[in-house]
Amino acid sequence: MRRYTRNMRGYGPQAPNANWPNGAKVAVQFVLNYEEGGENCLLHGDAGSEGFLSDIPGAAPWAGQRHWNMESIYEYGARAGFWRLHRLFTGADIPVTIYGVASALARNPEQVAAMKSAGWEIASHGLKWVEHKDMPEDEERAAIAEAVRLHTEVVGERPRGWYTGRCSMNTVALVAEEGGFDYISDTYDDDLPHWMEFGDRDQLIIPYTLEANDMRFAGAPGWVTGQDFGDYLIDAFDTLYAEGEAGAPKMMSVGLHCRLVGRPGKIAGLKKFIDHIQAHSDVWCPRRIEVAEHWASHHPHKRIERPSTMTKDRFVSLYGGIFEHSAWIAERAFELELGPAHDCAAGVHNALCRMFRSATDHERLGVLLAHPDLAGKLAAAGRLTAESTSEQASAGLNMLTDEERETFTALNTDYVAKHGFPFIIAVRDHDKASILAAFKRRINNDRDTEFAEACRQVERIAEFRLQDLFA
Repeated sequence: MRRYTRNMRGYGPQAPNANWPNGAKVAVQFVLNYEEGGENCLLHGDAGSEGFLSDIPGAAPWAGQRHWNMESIYEYGARAGFWRLHRLFTGADIPVTIYGVASALARNPEQVAAMKSAGWEIASHGLKWVEHKDMPEDEERAAIAEAVRLHTEVVGERPRGWYTGRCSMNTVALVAEEGGFDYISDTYDDDLPHWMEFGDRDQLIIPYTLEANDMRFAGAPGWVTGQDFGDYLIDAFDTLYAEGEAGAPKMMSVGLHCRLVGRPGKIAGLKKFIDHIQAHSDVWCPRRIEVAEHWASHHPHKRIERPSTMTKDRFVSLYGGIFEHSAWIAERAFELELGPAHDCAAGVHNALCRMFRSATDHERLGVLLAHPDLAGKLAAAGRLTAESTSEQASAGLNMLTDEERETFTALNTDYVAKHGFPFIIAVRDHDKASILAAFKRRINNDRDTEFAEACRQVERIAEFRLQDLFA
């Protein structure tokens, strides 16, 4: 059994209505990453200096050495940038979520006091601002536990949200395993919160952003001026606000760093953005934990039976009759590389159709022959499958006049004699009159043309059946 674990589907074409408080058209959530004092540094027991997210072009770690310039840039974030941002957000009466590196918080008690006094949420940004990608699983598990312990000791309460940033493939599962987090933000995969399942735990995910983020002042392609950043944020907001006005409200995350947008030449664009959103009505600016509480209350997780995680017996029992009396199609489809994208009607339909299309002509003919005549003897005798009975009834084929029945009988006989299989049409796309018209038109096709058309109709019938099943 091959299974593809990445989730490319998400909510699909119909995302839930976020139902933000007071009918807000968009939720704009500001995150301030507090990493100053938690970055790579020999003083912190690391093997080299920091090389990430600074104003030093092309910076790289210095193995075994301290980097005076890099350290001083991070110090600017703590000494000046934080306070400039603190004044901006408290003055605008907008609460923020801090992604706080536990070791950085421990080294900056005055800033922690200011965060708490402002009523800001302090979520965990890990133990240290370092890469997790090469950490052994047990080491990373221990680092997560120590981050929670130290955070609780420094802040006075445990973090309810988590964002690593420089995470490994194990991080999200390990944080969910810890069991105490209302949300995790180590994804960038949606404009709305969503749920993930880890064993018995239903974990809320609130996606973050790397594009509406001042980190692009420190990389390419990136922002050159504060106005670049502000204009981008405004464009993103205007798009989401319009979607909210159309009945599909979303969430916008804005990522900030003390040492980056905290500089005077960069913060002007952020101020422009804040002025812009405050000039609009129906905008909610929550802390991240409030988004989590809202989503858990209004959109609690519901576990469903997923085709991609079914046993073969269960998969075939559910989908073996989608193609009339042809369970072999479902048996083969089960062996495909199924994943979350197949946990919907369109996904199962695609998998089944692939096996039907790749079958031999003889096998596909068998599927066509398994279909009953329209309004034929099996229907009259009540021997159709439940699906076929319902489909034919939907077009009124169960209530024919004697004349109509004679017409269908004659057409069925002539069609089978010419083509060697029954006339097949997705009756839900038609009424009685259009079915008769199609019957009279298609009976004159050559066999190859009609074989291809019959196969298309079989796939369409399967599509309707799956939509019913998933509804």
